[in-house]
Amino acid sequence: MNLRGNTFEKIDKRVTYWMANQGIKLLRISIGIIFFWFGALKFFEGLSPAQGIAVQTIDVISFGLLPEKLILYGLAVWEVLIGIGLLFNIFLRETLLLLYLQMIGTFTPVFLFPDQVFTVFPFGLTFEGQYIIKNLVVVSAGIALGATVRGGRLQAEKESQ
Repeated sequence: MNLRGNTFEKIDKRVTYWMANQGIKLLRISIGIIFFWFGALKFFEGLSPAQGIAVQTIDVISFGLLPEKLILYGLAVWEVLIGIGLLFNIFLRETLLLLYLQMIGTFTPVFLFPDQVFTVFPFGLTFEGQYIIKNLVVVSAGIALGATVRGGRLQAEKESQ
């Protein structure tokens, strides 16, 4: 017996099929917008809230060999390229590789600068810490998108007979 009613079931199926058909594309585009936008902000000094910790992290892992402007503009280009690849669905394997490598760098401050990431370890997060931890969603999105490079897709449940 259908407790919700036939109208609800029909609408629910249509919405579910739409989500299955459009979900990956919308995920790719939304993550692409985020990378393009956040990368573009780094071209303009002081607009990116992650600028300081990003430069500091790359400075440490590159042993101080790179000038700050090169770090900042290099990261900006990297993120904009990820954004373009996702937005236009081009070079998806390479784009996702850049995304995964960037995510490794994004989580590095948790280990290098815990005092800048946590107000109270391990639960209280600073603004920068929140900015970092939200990237768990980006990593998951990258995994879901990666599942499509060989034809994988979301599929709504088939109607039972």
